[in-house]
Amino acid sequence: MKIFYKPNYLFIFTAFSFFLMVYSSGCKKKDNPVKFPMGIFPDSLYNLSGLNSEYDDYNLNLYSVSGTHPVIFSSNRGSKGGQFDFVQGVISFDFDKETGNFVLSSDITSDIYYATIINKANTALNDFGPYSYFSSSDGYEYMIYASETADNGLDLFYVKNLPRFGNNAPNVTGPFPITVINTSFNDSYLTFDFNGDSIYFCSDRDGNYDIYVLKRNAGIVTDLFFSGAPELAVKVDSINSSFDDMAPYIYMNIMVFASNRPGGLGGFDLYYSVYKNGKWSSPFNLGPSVNSSHNEFRPVIIYNKDFSNQAILFSSDRPGGSGRYDLYFTGFNLPVSRVIY
Repeated sequence: MKIFYKPNYLFIFTAFSFFLMVYSSGCKKKDNPVKFPMGIFPDSLYNLSGLNSEYDDYNLNLYSVSGTHPVIFSSNRGSKGGQFDFVQGVISFDFDKETGNFVLSSDITSDIYYATIINKANTALNDFGPYSYFSSSDGYEYMIYASETADNGLDLFYVKNLPRFGNNAPNVTGPFPITVINTSFNDSYLTFDFNGDSIYFCSDRDGNYDIYVLKRNAGIVTDLFFSGAPELAVKVDSINSSFDDMAPYIYMNIMVFASNRPGGLGGFDLYYSVYKNGKWSSPFNLGPSVNSSHNEFRPVIIYNKDFSNQAILFSSDRPGGSGRYDLYFTGFNLPVSRVIY
């Protein structure tokens, strides 16, 4: 005897409907958690407390390695307020693309790579203003700085080594004097323009400190250029004042520097100038979000491709820090152009 089953159409319809609901929900596009595709350096002022001491900490130089930024700066902590030597540390920051939260940290480090460079550069007198430069003309990495000498005040020197590339203890040569610039006056704070064909620095060779420029001979490698016979550098007239203009630093078509000219907020203030149509503009004061009634000095610009603005690192002796001069960090919108010449 055959037994016939009558299909339960209500059950089949319900099951099919449930399958369609699950399938369609699984194929539904999920909400994109990225609400902030580009980071923003906040315009809040951050004290880099992990680097600062109860003494003077300034003249910071920035390196870039992945998500962290090794730094070398001048400090007199080792002599408890006396002689300035180079010290190493690290700055790291992150930006949460879901929440927009910005996190910044800093700390003193003892990386043997940077320790080897520092040990070559430090002298028995004061050492200031470290600046790193990779020379594509010879493949070497340079650290350029000013050291106090017995007879000539501050002179510019450099040490050089091959880039890291996994090498933990580089072969560093030097120090060598930058004879193309040095005089019997104080010469310091060298920076290259973005194309690497001109160097800028400050000197008191004409009385007060001014910012000078020296064109680099085309095709000459960096160390041969540095070790050449003295050449005549010229003042950047559109930037200088009759007061002290010091510590230039160039990023793209922007120069930032320190000046104690009248019209600022007090002491040394930080200014910027824009290079356009073959000339530097008259300087602009960076304003009260950066400057104070105390001294601000040696600005350095941070660029990161994941952030829509720039950040500035500088030192200040304003109240509320860890010591006398402290290192600070803040975001800023600078009129940077990638086409500068």
